[in-house]
Amino acid sequence: MEKLTTQLFYCFFFIALIVLQSPPATSQEVEDETEFNYEKGSEHGPERWGELHSEWSDCKNGTMQSPIDLLHERVEVVSHLGRLKRSYKPSNATLRNRGHDMMLKWENGAGTLEINGTEYRLNQVHWHSPSEHTLNGEKFDLEAHMVHQSTDGKIAVVGIMYKIGRPDSFLSLIKDHLAAIGGSTERDRVVGMIDPRDIKIGSRKYYRYIGSLTTPPCTENVLWTIVRKVRTVTREQVQSLRVAVHDESDTNARPLQPLNWRLLQLFRPDDDLPRSP
Repeated sequence: MEKLTTQLFYCFFFIALIVLQSPPATSQEVEDETEFNYEKGSEHGPERWGELHSEWSDCKNGTMQSPIDLLHERVEVVSHLGRLKRSYKPSNATLRNRGHDMMLKWENGAGTLEINGTEYRLNQVHWHSPSEHTLNGEKFDLEAHMVHQSTDGKIAVVGIMYKIGRPDSFLSLIKDHLAAIGGSTERDRVVGMIDPRDIKIGSRKYYRYIGSLTTPPCTENVLWTIVRKVRTVTREQVQSLRVAVHDESDTNARPLQPLNWRLLQLFRPDDDLPRSP
């Protein structure tokens, strides 16, 4: 038992050292997909991303890559992380066809998310289908990524997964804009004031781990928060996101990456934890 405790101490010490020494994730996702795609085994597919440009080397050599499988067997259930402190607000937004996904970008940010005393400004949300993260090996139909950045360049992403069912109210709000951009060759479409609070989360529970961007340059040290509740979306809504992109692909989800030695936590509030007999 003493030996195991010592091993665990050094393991967590090593993890903390790596995280503290890692530079902040300042490299943003690539805006244009002409140099990479999601076709397995292709010259520009996910297996080759790290070889296409030297600045994309993390895609191949990184040890803290995303997405991962949120496997219950390796999750540490905790209550100290605290509830998500979201201070979002409406702001002018533009819908952008990035060639590999649809992104809704708030021009001057849309409020903040506070984590461990650091404020991250909400800059954009985009969607992947099917989901990139999996839950106990199960893949879902859609995953939204709400991308935030702090003043010193650190990135925090909130991920929400969806399965086929009732319509998602937020996608219903922008369906006409998706249809318009999908029926034309325009890259950007101004959509006006959009309130990010309309993106429903519906759960206080979430997973937390340190990972990376899921598109090149696959920059690491990204703080991931994956909402535990799987929400619903219609097949038509998923299709509207894919049709609008014009990329001849039926997926824009990166394959799963190894967890390696990383810590994976599940936050549950104290009033939701099982009571001792």
